[in-house]
Amino acid sequence: MEILPDTSAVIDGRVSERVDGGFDGTVYVPEAVVGELEAQANDGRDSGWEGLEELQRLADLADDGRVTVEYVGRRPDAIEKREAGEGQIDALIRDLADEYGATLLTSDVVQSEVAQAKGLDVEYIEPKERDVDSLALEEFLDSETMSVHLKTGVPPMAKRGQIGEMRYEHIGEDALSETEMREYANDVLESARGSSEGFVELSHPGMDIVQFRDMRIAIAQPPFSDGIEVTAVRPIVKTTLDDYENADALRERFTEHQRGVLISGAPGAGKSTFAQAVAEFLNDSGYAVKTMEKPRDLQVGPEITQYTELGGSMENTADSLLMVRPDYTIYDEVRKTSDFETFADMRMAGVGMIGVVHATRAIDALQRLVGRVELGMIPQVVDTVVYIEAGEVHTVYDVSTEVKVPHGLVEEDLARPVIVIEDFETGTPAYEIYTFNRQVVTVPLDGAEDGGGDSGIERVAKQEIEREIRQVARGHVEVDLKGGNTAVVWVEDDDISYVIGKNGGRINQIEDRLGIEIDVRTFSDRPGGKSGSGGGGQHAGGGAAGGGGQPGEVVTPEVTNRHVVIPLGDHHGDTVEIRADGDYLFTATVSRGGEIQVSRGSAIAEELEQAIDRGKTITVVPQ
Repeated sequence: MEILPDTSAVIDGRVSERVDGGFDGTVYVPEAVVGELEAQANDGRDSGWEGLEELQRLADLADDGRVTVEYVGRRPDAIEKREAGEGQIDALIRDLADEYGATLLTSDVVQSEVAQAKGLDVEYIEPKERDVDSLALEEFLDSETMSVHLKTGVPPMAKRGQIGEMRYEHIGEDALSETEMREYANDVLESARGSSEGFVELSHPGMDIVQFRDMRIAIAQPPFSDGIEVTAVRPIVKTTLDDYENADALRERFTEHQRGVLISGAPGAGKSTFAQAVAEFLNDSGYAVKTMEKPRDLQVGPEITQYTELGGSMENTADSLLMVRPDYTIYDEVRKTSDFETFADMRMAGVGMIGVVHATRAIDALQRLVGRVELGMIPQVVDTVVYIEAGEVHTVYDVSTEVKVPHGLVEEDLARPVIVIEDFETGTPAYEIYTFNRQVVTVPLDGAEDGGGDSGIERVAKQEIEREIRQVARGHVEVDLKGGNTAVVWVEDDDISYVIGKNGGRINQIEDRLGIEIDVRTFSDRPGGKSGSGGGGQHAGGGAAGGGGQPGEVVTPEVTNRHVVIPLGDHHGDTVEIRADGDYLFTATVSRGGEIQVSRGSAIAEELEQAIDRGKTITVVPQ
């Protein structure tokens, strides 16, 4: 009898097992198998060394006269090695089995199925499951370690502490060599492939993501990264809904009917931990719960099936889940425009959706839907926003729609659909989102977390008045608000007739559009004259002032005849903040062309141009 093993059978030591069991025929070893094992061993992979040890055992058995070993075929060329994942080397091995009339011995189920389909004699043996007590990198873990960060040429680092109080610190003195890093990386990959406790979630040239037990491990290698880097992240705490404030009210809200919920917070704040607690509660309450994750790292019970991308798309995953009809789906994480669209599609199909979103304020999570979902549909997609800070529920917002006159306006003909965001605990209105003069604005009210100074509607009104007046005035313009629906506009002497228009027609049209009574005066009538500030209130499109110098992407705006253009190249559909030397200027949504255009003459453009003229660094910070 003749057998021809492939690489998987050699690595598992199944050939020498056959000889020990009484096999005394000929073993044909493909040179393609030898080439694969050499390549794996040169990469420092345990599987390569294990396969070479099996070949040495076969050589010893042949020397003892217990079996005949013959090396056949040719070594794969560079192209075949590069395309090994597409089956080129497996095809070489199958051809050899056919040529020598040998039984193909394999632990690879795909190889077995293809060989059977081609009419070859195949013997499939279950691959050996390897017992992995621990990974080498686990030596760096203790009860307070959330993540370990290893990189070539750098001492080991880790994030340690409690949720909300993490410290990024050195956990070793000596820099790691490339050999050590390769050993750590290969230990993770081999353990994930050979153990039932792990699997490779994603594998691309230069990047592998592994799930092993409760750890998510990312392995980056050149040329994707500038050195070998291994980052292992794990949860250090598991909570239940009872551990959070307002647990009873949240339980009632989640079970009242299927809802659309955004769980938001800064990185490391405990968003995923809270999402896990909600998922477990819903499952225990008799709801069918699934997850959509890439990569899969939520620590949930076996009753909750965790799905990842199907065919490279979460949209395909959503289509499949709609056939399963879960009561609730946990979407971790919702970041890109396509994620928000998929989230909205599933919610509109009647599935309860809970999305995890990075945001520095509760309102920012909701604003990321603006421009991605039709404004009037937002409360149907998301009716609850939960903001997590330092592992605790900081804010819960209730989201609804009313047809009303926005807060601060009084004219009945200004009634429109308004998205009202209320504090869930107190019922106090915190924000309103609506269309004002053809723009979508987010207006903070007294209950807003960034309240203070001018009210939201005053900031919106000031900016919009300036924008309208600057379209007809040629000189300097300033606005003083005298109440929710009254303002004084100061213009140059030469501009007052243009602004007012014949018989007041032009200013009347502006008043009708804005619903604000405007008194136009000249700077010569104003005590003190011009303020010299250049006018310009802040844009109320969603960001709060300030920002504490948070870093962002440095950009170089281009000033044209009609616009100030901020080129980005990507971020299309994202809501971003524009800052000058770290100071907040305005918030905008990036166009499909990957840029932001601001009309010259507007208050926003004037502030931006002043910052450019003063040599300030303009940065873009995604929300």
